[in-house]
Amino acid sequence: MSAYSEQLDRLQNHRYRWLVTGVAGFIGSNLLEMLLAYGQDVVGLDNFETGHRHNLDEVARSVPAAWQDAFTFIEGDIRDLETCRKACKDIDFVLHQAAIGSVPRSIDDPITTNQANIDGFLNMLVAARDAGVRRFVYAASSSTYGDSPGLPKVENEIGNPLSPYAVTKYVNELYADVFSRAYGFDSIGLRYFNIFGKRQDPEGAYAAVIPKWVARILAGKTVHIYGDGETTRDFCFIDNAVQANILAAMTENPAALNQVYNVAVNAQTSLNELFDMIQSRIRSREPGIPELRPQYRDFRAGDVRHSRADITKAKQLLGYEPTHTIDQGLDEAIDWYIENLRSTEALSPVA
Repeated sequence: MSAYSEQLDRLQNHRYRWLVTGVAGFIGSNLLEMLLAYGQDVVGLDNFETGHRHNLDEVARSVPAAWQDAFTFIEGDIRDLETCRKACKDIDFVLHQAAIGSVPRSIDDPITTNQANIDGFLNMLVAARDAGVRRFVYAASSSTYGDSPGLPKVENEIGNPLSPYAVTKYVNELYADVFSRAYGFDSIGLRYFNIFGKRQDPEGAYAAVIPKWVARILAGKTVHIYGDGETTRDFCFIDNAVQANILAAMTENPAALNQVYNVAVNAQTSLNELFDMIQSRIRSREPGIPELRPQYRDFRAGDVRHSRADITKAKQLLGYEPTHTIDQGLDEAIDWYIENLRSTEALSPVA
């Protein structure tokens, strides 16, 4: 039996109380849906700055009975300490996903990114520590590797940060380490590598690449690629990220605590390859969609050229085993996107 299967069995047999921050966001809402499906009590915190009520509505439709009986929502901001204290009351496990999560947005507005990602993170650490939370799991980021040229990325080898967002995520790791040393408060950081899947937002200037491209291809609109398309990423399906959060929260391995882990699949996909993978899947399902060619733009400031994660540490200490490659993840995600993105602005008729 895998480590994840064992932890899922624990969830089936024990009812814990969880806090998910950023619960109306992409990753947060997927964590919420999984926890409610396994009979857990969940408190969700979100201010809807980047999350959406329709994500919560979809979870409510997925698990209606648990939604009524086991979910408590707090509309509030992690930049307010008292809100964080209220949310952490009587919580066993915190899954802290709330953040301003865009490199380009952080370059445009570093102050707001700092306030949410550093001030808000520190508020959550203090509130969780004071509430006696068992485990604090937080969303770290692959952006922490910065200009480090080595591949695959190994947790203890980082470079200089390339964006304000990357700075904030590295500071999160430093604060978590200090809280372990100074207060004995246990945490685990998860360095996400390009997570994708259902409920990822395709709209807005800072939208993630996969849902944005899907929406535009479905609408017959041009897809823009920054650079020459040979930039590579380690794309990781949402189910893998959910698994990593559960394993980190519930691990009983003392050596696994107060560490950071890569959450990825240890693979490289270029943006050109990604475009072809997405378009071929859409056109196989929707034959009427015209075949498109991407348009190339200048490289964006703050973007890392190549990225691929070593996941050995997560495998050895947490028992993490990705269940989905990028191909398997896209097969599941594209169906959801086609069904659910029809009403978005990105799918309006071509001008």
